[in-house]
Amino acid sequence: RNKPLAENVSLVQIANRTPGFSGADLANLLNEAAILATRYKKDTITKNEVNEAVDRIIGGIAGSAMEDTKNKKLIAYHEVGHAIVGSLLQNHDDVEKVTLIPRGSAKGLTWFAPEEDQMLISRAQLLARITTTLGGRVAERVIFGETEVTTGASSDLQQVTNIARQMVTRYGMSSLGPIALETNNNEQIFKGEMSNRIDAEVCRIINHCEQLATRIVQDNRVVIDLIVERLLDAETLNGDEFRNLVKQYTIPPVKK
Repeated sequence: RNKPLAENVSLVQIANRTPGFSGADLANLLNEAAILATRYKKDTITKNEVNEAVDRIIGGIAGSAMEDTKNKKLIAYHEVGHAIVGSLLQNHDDVEKVTLIPRGSAKGLTWFAPEEDQMLISRAQLLARITTTLGGRVAERVIFGETEVTTGASSDLQQVTNIARQMVTRYGMSSLGPIALETNNNEQIFKGEMSNRIDAEVCRIINHCEQLATRIVQDNRVVIDLIVERLLDAETLNGDEFRNLVKQYTIPPVKK
């Protein structure tokens, strides 16, 4: 598209935010950003256009803003739950953006951006991912009560179950020891009682992470309420805006 990149655009950060993208995928992303820059009558492609292009390609086309209803408030707490838990775990990526603008089937989204390409993922990082993914549902339960927990976390629960199961059956990251119990094609290579032991380990990992997420949400209720209020007003908070609010009430850990 013959548009230069602005100085605030980092190709390394783009690559880190889009793991699994091929060269053609990244070229398509930058073409999308160039189209947006042209639409906004800019001479260069800035970080804003790149971020919007990433959001479009990964999350889908933005929908209309939600009306101010109870559902919107619940979704705000759900997304901030993800963001606050991830921010306060040392082994999780930093928040890139929290938004209430619907994209695709998602009513709200929280984006995280790794600082570097993660070729290898540690046990601590996997546990942090599970804990953060559970943060949305935990926030619903802590803020609104057990009876008000919604179906919005269904994909979150599928994701954490898959991660926990892989930790047990593929990565040797459980009390069952360093053994492979499934192939990369999800074929089981065990029999009998081992199936029950695997299920028990998966539940133990998820329950442990849920307890940690609950503690983080309960301990940071004041700042969560503040961020939700700002998010309902602004619809979107970028990573720096989010972290500045968090730092008013607590000291986030230094990310590894």
